[in-house]
Amino acid sequence: MTTSTPPPALRPYLTARHELLWQEADAFAADHVAPCVDRMEAAPGTVERKIADLMAKRGWFAVTVPARFGGMGADHVAKTILIHRIARVSGAAAAILQATLIPVGALLHFATHDQKAHWLPQVANGSLLLSIASTEPDAGGHIGGIQTTAERTGKHWVITGSKLHIGNSHLAGAHLVIARTAEQDTAGSDPLQVEGERDPGVTASRALTAFLVESDRKGLSVADHRPGLGLHGFSAGRLDLDHVRVPDTNRIGEPGRGLAVAQSSSILYGRANLAALSLGLHEAVVEITTSYLKGRPRYGAVLSDQPVVRDRIGPLESRLRAARVLAYQAVHLLDRGLSCDAELINAKYLGHAWAARSAQDAMELHGGKALASDYALQRLWRDIQHAYPPAGTGEVQRLRLADAALGEDPIQWSEHFAAEAAWTAPA
Repeated sequence: MTTSTPPPALRPYLTARHELLWQEADAFAADHVAPCVDRMEAAPGTVERKIADLMAKRGWFAVTVPARFGGMGADHVAKTILIHRIARVSGAAAAILQATLIPVGALLHFATHDQKAHWLPQVANGSLLLSIASTEPDAGGHIGGIQTTAERTGKHWVITGSKLHIGNSHLAGAHLVIARTAEQDTAGSDPLQVEGERDPGVTASRALTAFLVESDRKGLSVADHRPGLGLHGFSAGRLDLDHVRVPDTNRIGEPGRGLAVAQSSSILYGRANLAALSLGLHEAVVEITTSYLKGRPRYGAVLSDQPVVRDRIGPLESRLRAARVLAYQAVHLLDRGLSCDAELINAKYLGHAWAARSAQDAMELHGGKALASDYALQRLWRDIQHAYPPAGTGEVQRLRLADAALGEDPIQWSEHFAAEAAWTAPA
């Protein structure tokens, strides 16, 4: 894959600086990511560190961090460009980038100035990667069901519990842990009600608190890396916390605001990031499929000349174009400070659904060739499956969209947090 220019449909959302970043991301993916893909696929039990280090040195883990804290001072469109263009070449590399950007968003929105001044420069200079740890072995993504506890002892908190499916678990130097600091009312037992935080005054929304826990804290252990179906090289593992003591200065946000920290980060960063990840994989699926069909001889011509095949190619292109506009339009609205929670949710939901449908169609169009373990399409198909569960499954996204249709939207995080930067604003 070579560098490209953004399609005309994205021009309303991009500035000249965005287009330069697009070219830079393409060049990085071609020069540094592509040569590592075969090695990553051949060793799924190994966590990829080289690419993470290279992205860290470029400051990409701090793409949305203001310049006063050492970051790029860019916006959500810029973040989407980086994830999208890297995912075209490697879903795992893009996943490493997007997973750290979620807790970075939480710090930007909820940390004090002193906390930002301490943590964000380390992210910006590449010395620190972060993870967000909310999912648990029994509760899954039901944030209201979190059982990890944090008890106050003087100026410290003691945290005990386990977290699962934690992106960058083996790379992160600190983990943003969501823990229970109070008992919740029985009304908080509905996971879908809690997920939307319809009632921010009671139930689970006051029962949780967020803490940054350094990976070298006594009592914190990271389970051995276990490869998943796809995203080979990316670690999404388990953390166990056994009476881990952290100072109150590591608390992010006020006590009882842990649900807000987790939910706002999931909607504003996680869903947009996963839409970009799905988009990059989707684009690669369409590229590899059309290239194959144009070069496959059949009936005195090539497969792409056959009407029945062209009828299958058309929907691939249709879904890709629609997903691309959805992903960039949503983050463009976010950068403008406009209400767009539903657009971010929709971009994640349809972005994955369309990518998965296109990947399945591509597998069928390839026939037996698609089943070869060393053929890229199989890797793309496997990687796309990983974009479904995080930041809310399809069922959760549909319920949130139903809320929007019925005028029952919960708190609008996109209204609460305006963009930190304004690359799209006139100079």
